[in-house]
Amino acid sequence: MPTLTRQSRYILLVVLGAWFGLVALPWYGVAHGFWSFSWLADPIDPANGSGLVQALLHGRFWLWPLPLLLIVALIETLRRDGPRAGVITWLGGLGLGYLLLQGLAIGLKGWTFASLESLLGPVAPQIGFGGGAFVVGTAFLLLLSAGLALKGFMRGDVFLVSSIAAVVASIGLFVFFPVALILIEAAQRPEGGYALGALVARFYSADLWAVTWNSLILAIVVGLLTTLLGLGFALLHKRTDFRAKGLLRLLAILPIITPPFVIGLGIILLFGRNGIATWIMAEFLGIPPSRWIYGFFGLVLVQTLAFTPIAYLVLIGVVDGISPSMEEAARTLRADRWRTFRTVTWPLMRPGLANAFLIGFVESLADFGNPLVLGGNYDVLATDIFFAIVGSQNDPGRASALSIALLFLTLSAFVLQRQWIGRKVYTTIAGKGDAGLPAPLPDGVRRLVYWTTMPWFAFTILLYGIILIGGFLKSLGIDNTPTLQHYITAFGIDWTEHGLLWSGRAWPSFFTTIELAAIAAPLTAIIGLLTAYLLNRQRFIGQSAFEFITMLSFAIPGTVIGVSYILAFNVPPIELTGTGLILVICFVFRNMPVSIRAGLATLAQIDKSLDECSLVLRHGSFATIRRVILPLLRPAIMASLVYAFVRAITSVSAVIFLVSAQYNLATAYIVGRVEVSDFGVAIAYSSVLILFMLATIGLIQLGVGRRAARRGAPAALGMGGGTT
Repeated sequence: MPTLTRQSRYILLVVLGAWFGLVALPWYGVAHGFWSFSWLADPIDPANGSGLVQALLHGRFWLWPLPLLLIVALIETLRRDGPRAGVITWLGGLGLGYLLLQGLAIGLKGWTFASLESLLGPVAPQIGFGGGAFVVGTAFLLLLSAGLALKGFMRGDVFLVSSIAAVVASIGLFVFFPVALILIEAAQRPEGGYALGALVARFYSADLWAVTWNSLILAIVVGLLTTLLGLGFALLHKRTDFRAKGLLRLLAILPIITPPFVIGLGIILLFGRNGIATWIMAEFLGIPPSRWIYGFFGLVLVQTLAFTPIAYLVLIGVVDGISPSMEEAARTLRADRWRTFRTVTWPLMRPGLANAFLIGFVESLADFGNPLVLGGNYDVLATDIFFAIVGSQNDPGRASALSIALLFLTLSAFVLQRQWIGRKVYTTIAGKGDAGLPAPLPDGVRRLVYWTTMPWFAFTILLYGIILIGGFLKSLGIDNTPTLQHYITAFGIDWTEHGLLWSGRAWPSFFTTIELAAIAAPLTAIIGLLTAYLLNRQRFIGQSAFEFITMLSFAIPGTVIGVSYILAFNVPPIELTGTGLILVICFVFRNMPVSIRAGLATLAQIDKSLDECSLVLRHGSFATIRRVILPLLRPAIMASLVYAFVRAITSVSAVIFLVSAQYNLATAYIVGRVEVSDFGVAIAYSSVLILFMLATIGLIQLGVGRRAARRGAPAALGMGGGTT
């Protein structure tokens, strides 16, 4: 037997792993889950058989090409001259492509396409892929990557090529593929089949345009208000002598760790028909109770409250980054404070203002919880998509058409933002020191900042106070008797003769949420930071397109993701609905763009010569990342973990479609309580979540040090422009 090179040993290991998946693991999904290992009891059974067993004993002849390809791969690996790059590349590409095609072509009723059945005859049905198919598919992907590395791609570094391939494949599978199915589903006819006319008819329906117009107007108004108020708070923090800046920071983080609809509940407790403010106005001013808060004005109020802190966290860095020397130069040229602000300070904030508006605009479009609570008769896209799926309509085609409209608005906002910023240069910080003090605000601007932010500041404190108090009253506004019953109902604990009993109704969803968020957070950080390393430290063909697809999920609203996952993963070849895995995948790919940006920001501060020295000393890319890059990425790692964990707990719009009886989440449970007007339990649960996440962030800050936390977690939370 010839001596194998390092690359040959790697390829041999991959091929042997593929054979293990083909021979020893169940090819299709098993009834009680792969990790129950119940399939080991009868590995010959059709429900448990491996790919080879399915092909040999159960008539699934379409699986035969896979072992044949692996035989060729094994022979090629053991060649005396080593494996040939072209052959390994073709074997990996053909195996992966064939595996996916046969999975799509044969479903629960046999052939997916009638033309194939008439051509090849009937075949046995197949369900979704299991552990064996996943291992074999991954092996073919790694073979493809190894072949490209042998061809010299990425200087022959197998780890780098495999990383790029894995990121592209995962985004293609869990972002592009589901969204593509939305386009197809929107063309489905009511009687079955697909036609372009059905798509056109849905897009020309009056109700779709009315809902789209409602969402667009609301998003524009909220985007403008959140941007202006966020700028006001940023100027208050950085350009005035306001003393309660620590409290301002806390109020900026609170809405980010608050479940999306909790502020809406607080508004109802204040201004609903039985709200405190409504009672005061009726009792002392003679204003009769009404439902004015339900509809457009209520949504503007609650979304502005919820998303202004995010705009503030974006703009505070922009205001802080404006070079004092440029403002001093304007003052030296005898420009007064107003002219300096108008001609120097304001134009330099243009990119930050565009980003803040974009975040407010997209957040408003994608917001699901607040319109569900306060929408009234003002229909928006996010809630209409939900009711088209779970309501009496049960019209996936309409849900898909609404999702396309929502996706079109968000992507258009990204394009318009880029055009508005243009190609102008906004750099104010270079390598030289920049001494000096920022220019004071003009008197008129300073007064305007105080007059607009102070009432909003006080109102936010009042609102959160009402939310916390509401959990301790029997029914705020109706029966203000103090009680702990809401907390006991949700989080009761009893001592029994058998030990501790978690008797509260909310415990199962709470534990499930924490468990899935804890699994998703490190995966999000790993994938996001690895992608950031590839973008920052490597140069390869198609890098711009690679960066675009990694950020695509940032622009896709959560409601669209939820609908697309139902369409994509409810049928073979990948059946995930009803499992915890689909929730973890959703969390990872919703939050990954923020991890990428956190990694890019930190890598930009690390001199490339450090990892270049490691490479010169003949350490591979993997060893360089592990020994050099990771220790220096500590702030970005913590930022990614905190952000991914928090957003997984507070996510609602995407996961509302994906939860099941076994895997129910905290936000879905709270939505259920809101729908039956059980506001006390909903508020109690939300308060516990807020306190839990504050404690978690505090522990992480203590664990990594104040410097790391200050650079990491708040910054990442400030990037919370990803849709809920």
